[in-house]
Amino acid sequence: MNIIGRTANMISKHVGSCLCGTVHFEVSGDFEEFYLCHCQHFRKDTGSAHAANPFSSVASLRWIAGEDRTTLFTLPSTRHSKCFCSICGSALPFLQMEGQALLVPAGSLNTEVPLRPDAHLFDSSRASWDRALEEIPALE
Repeated sequence: MNIIGRTANMISKHVGSCLCGTVHFEVSGDFEEFYLCHCQHFRKDTGSAHAANPFSSVASLRWIAGEDRTTLFTLPSTRHSKCFCSICGSALPFLQMEGQALLVPAGSLNTEVPLRPDAHLFDSSRASWDRALEEIPALE
């Protein structure tokens, strides 16, 4: 039986790491959703216009190296969390919603993300400078 060009017994695998190379991980399973979140919390914790996060309710996370260098921060009085490398600060995957969903920062993956984003979340919180970006010059 084929499922979107793959046999039913094949499991997608993705690998990733932090910027300094201390933390390495593997995600086994498919991503089901991919969102660009513009909320104030993700803008603060990425230092950018938005976070780009694939999600999965079926994939599993395995730390290959550096798990002891990961830190999970939860913003008090919110459901907002962030996992990061304690050495370089790179965003890393973590389980959220009481272990029901795996959030994987797209930029932490060393393998290609197989999805296009499904939606912009909290678009009303989008930074004023994050509009019509395709109109500005692109330099190599």
